[in-house]
Amino acid sequence: MAWIFSLSAECGAQQAVAEEFSHHFDQVSWVLSNGSQSQCRVGIFQDIEENWWCRVSPSHVSEVGIDTPESAYLMTELGILLYQRLQSAPGFRYALVGVEVDEFRTYTELLESSSTSAFPGLVLAQMMGEAMELSPDFRPFSPGYVWKPYEGEIYKPLMASSELKNKLNALLMVG
Repeated sequence: MAWIFSLSAECGAQQAVAEEFSHHFDQVSWVLSNGSQSQCRVGIFQDIEENWWCRVSPSHVSEVGIDTPESAYLMTELGILLYQRLQSAPGFRYALVGVEVDEFRTYTELLESSSTSAFPGLVLAQMMGEAMELSPDFRPFSPGYVWKPYEGEIYKPLMASSELKNKLNALLMVG
């Protein structure tokens, strides 16, 4: 199974809005600090509430998750570039960058949730923020949007290495 690193944005009930959003990112490319070039691929889809999403997936990034410090660094670099481009994107309701962030919350779930602070990097349309009780961590992102600042991607050796997991499990069995 592939683990996809992307920007996922929920664009509301109109397909045309998601299509316009996707055009803003389609084929955008960057040269990264390691010299590789990454190009954005886009796709739109509907969730169970029939709202439209756009997924923006940069190329040349790990599809097995964050398995090294280097992959965490490159994904963080791409995350920053995606957020920079998002600041000038056409309208959307909310967005998040990370590994496996597609449909991380439906519109209804997000409005009813009190755990928005659990999503560093979450960008919300101002009207959504006003309808929710946001933590003080949220700051202006761009005109009409607020966000909880992005913290980057994290390499967790215990998640990436079965050898280290086995050693930890053996340690936990002591006693």
